[in-house]
Amino acid sequence: MFREVNGLPGHVLVIHAAVVLVPLLALLTVAYGVLPRWRPRLDWAVGALAVVTPIVTWVATESGEELEEALESRGYPAEGLQKIHEHSEYGETLLWFTLGLAVVALLLLLVTSRFTRDRNLPRWLPLALTAVAAVLAVFALVYVYLTGDSGAKMVWDGIV
Repeated sequence: MFREVNGLPGHVLVIHAAVVLVPLLALLTVAYGVLPRWRPRLDWAVGALAVVTPIVTWVATESGEELEEALESRGYPAEGLQKIHEHSEYGETLLWFTLGLAVVALLLLLVTSRFTRDRNLPRWLPLALTAVAAVLAVFALVYVYLTGDSGAKMVWDGIV
């Protein structure tokens, strides 16, 4: 399903969206949590990113697995397959951190929305969710770097 788009591996096309959206989700979610005055301006972006980013990251992961299978079936060298496997592991971990961050972002939006302000929620809840979001954001940023760097080195190392 995700193997090719117009004759190109789908993975190389969709990864660029993940590389942009994961950091945006991380930064805007933390900004939303720590800057209450900006919440009315950021809420729509955080909500949209919290829905779209995990989907894009999942598609990048699935398309990468299909590319890995295609290379393996064509007799790609074992050393290269080992590097691809390492890259794939980073991508899987990134997916889980992105999914966790998206869930926390949506919860943060929910507990700070005008619809739930009158509901006697603990005052510490937005702070706790912001702290969890910040930790997940750091891990997501680290893993988007590790995933992208390992993939780029496989493709471009020694070429440029």
